[in-house]
Amino acid sequence: MVDITAEKKKIAAECFRKGSEAMAKEHWDYAIDMLGKCVALVPDNLLYRQTLRGVEQRKYKNNKSGARMAGMKLMGIRGRLKKARMQKDWDQVDRLAEEGLKINPWDAQLNADVGDACYERGFYEVAGFGYTKALETDPQNTQYLRRLAMTLEARSQFSEAAKIWERVARLDPMDTEARSKATELTASHVIERGGYEGAEGTRDTLADHEVAKRLGIDPKGRRKEAVADGPGQSVEADLQHAIRKDPGNVDNYMKLADHYLTEGRLEESIELFRKALELSGGDPDIQEQLEDVELQKLRKEYEDLRGKASQNPDDEKLRARVKELGQQLLKREIEVYEPRVRRHPNDSKLKYELAVRLMRVQQYKKAIPLLQQCTRDQRLSGKALVNLGKCFLAAKQPKLARRQLEKAVEQLTDRDDEPLLVEAHYWLGRLCEDAGEKEAAEEHYGEVLALDYEFKDALQRLEKLQQ
Repeated sequence: MVDITAEKKKIAAECFRKGSEAMAKEHWDYAIDMLGKCVALVPDNLLYRQTLRGVEQRKYKNNKSGARMAGMKLMGIRGRLKKARMQKDWDQVDRLAEEGLKINPWDAQLNADVGDACYERGFYEVAGFGYTKALETDPQNTQYLRRLAMTLEARSQFSEAAKIWERVARLDPMDTEARSKATELTASHVIERGGYEGAEGTRDTLADHEVAKRLGIDPKGRRKEAVADGPGQSVEADLQHAIRKDPGNVDNYMKLADHYLTEGRLEESIELFRKALELSGGDPDIQEQLEDVELQKLRKEYEDLRGKASQNPDDEKLRARVKELGQQLLKREIEVYEPRVRRHPNDSKLKYELAVRLMRVQQYKKAIPLLQQCTRDQRLSGKALVNLGKCFLAAKQPKLARRQLEKAVEQLTDRDDEPLLVEAHYWLGRLCEDAGEKEAAEEHYGEVLALDYEFKDALQRLEKLQQ
């Protein structure tokens, strides 16, 4: 952890003064050098980061791409970043990311790296800045959005965090966590705004009934019926009134269905979406939203049943029901996603979701072309390559499998990719072992153990090779 002393702050302030003077004279390199020292000395200072990034962008005349041949110049830095991430050396991750941003200050992953390094050290304000800059370049990256939402929540900015989770849910309707987080944080915002938590006495807090009213529950925690004192006091009651007033307006049914969905009232949401679909004459967009909620309900039933089974490990009938419902869910997901991929041929995320489900039913020949198309999407490339490798392994094509997995290892640099990176190294170890390449196999198994010491039989295989 960085030790930010008073002396360091004093030196940083002097560097900032010099950097500001150089900036006024458009001496960009010297300004960047001085501001870079400010950031290194006091990494939790938001102003220093903002000013540095602004100067870096002005140096390149806001060309959005940084230095010439930036991609090649960044290759070495990305390699060192990957190593620092694996070691969870967040100070080094921060330093290397800033080094890379001098070459291309618009690079989304490097800005996200700054965000991660600051988040892990508790510098939440700067972390939020890093993720925000990353999203300026890659606005639909759900990983960056999720981390920004987590950062906002850590700063108790519940309303803003809820909006980001809602954005994630719109981008990825299959992300049930995003919707539940949005609802949860909206509630947290109401409680915090009312001073309900942390109040010292009754004069400092909302009354129980007032908090309950704002959250849509009765004081005992039960959800209230849709009763409003007047227009605007209940979303549900207002929308029900709008439907009674204009029963042919599809939009009102959709709004109420979405409201129920946000509250987790899936049965009621499904009923409203079905009515909207009927009134619309079979609108395919509404059909998709209905299917998403039906799948969400089926997934919830499956997870609930799994929870019961884990609490009753000796109940064979319950385990059989879990297996049956899991197969039913998988079959339904494939039935929904296959026509949707045809309807949205440019949706790489959808292709990936279909491909991994086809793999689970061993339809590798169908999964392979979908995954190959996903490798063209930078956000999905690494994970698509790992799964391509697994498909080729299943198809008994080891050379093709190895080629995909080696590419994947080079691309999987994100902390959320660690499970995939472990898997890629493990299968590369197996392939090298089968090919008689002992040293290479040992290296890959070593990488596995550095990240997950108990992964499969990697330890036993490494020990056997070292005998």
